[in-house]
Amino acid sequence: MDPESAKVIQAKFAAAKEKYGRDIRVFETSAASANTSDVSSTEESDGFYDFTAEDYYRLLATKKEDKHLKTRKIREAEEAARRSRITKVVIRVRFPDNYTLEATFHASETIQSLVDLLVKAVAHPELPFYLYTTPPKKQIKEMSQDFYSAGFVPGAIVYFAYNVPKGDDDSAPSGPFLQEDVMSLLGLEFVQEQAETTQQPQPESEPAISSPSVVPEVKPAADKKKIKPKWLKM
Repeated sequence: MDPESAKVIQAKFAAAKEKYGRDIRVFETSAASANTSDVSSTEESDGFYDFTAEDYYRLLATKKEDKHLKTRKIREAEEAARRSRITKVVIRVRFPDNYTLEATFHASETIQSLVDLLVKAVAHPELPFYLYTTPPKKQIKEMSQDFYSAGFVPGAIVYFAYNVPKGDDDSAPSGPFLQEDVMSLLGLEFVQEQAETTQQPQPESEPAISSPSVVPEVKPAADKKKIKPKWLKM
């Protein structure tokens, strides 16, 4: 990528950050991921997201320690230490048209800050909407809760849906769900990363220094004394 194109991309990200107050990115959700998460204009029934026995035992197996064996002060100290270490939170909002909006928050910010961002970024802010997580399907209602307390650290995926009466899905728009200037960021993150990777200087290989050939020192053979035969001594 030439320097001018890189500047244009950086300018778009800077303009978006200035307008929306934070770093945002846009990705296209793969078809496989969308089918797995069942993100479509027609939502699955609530029973689809029921918490099963298999989910329970899987979570139980991954539990590393029994918190009830610790005192309250120890638990609070450990919780405070974990909270202090985590500051940056990356939230991805998936829309029914298989596009994902990524935004960066601070762990102490509330979920309401995410809602405020979506009101600015969505194409139809006048229509009521809600956010939910899966599985199991659970609507996010406590907007005053911070991201850390909600369990959204260091990142989380939430889903966007219009709040329309059941059986009246046709009244909700089918897309686009994001503003045009937000959608213009689609794919630019990958282009920028590839350009930075290409422009990184490669380490120069040091020239091979040929070691001088070592010529083994050849010592002159010692002079052998001439030994006279015994018959000459007589």
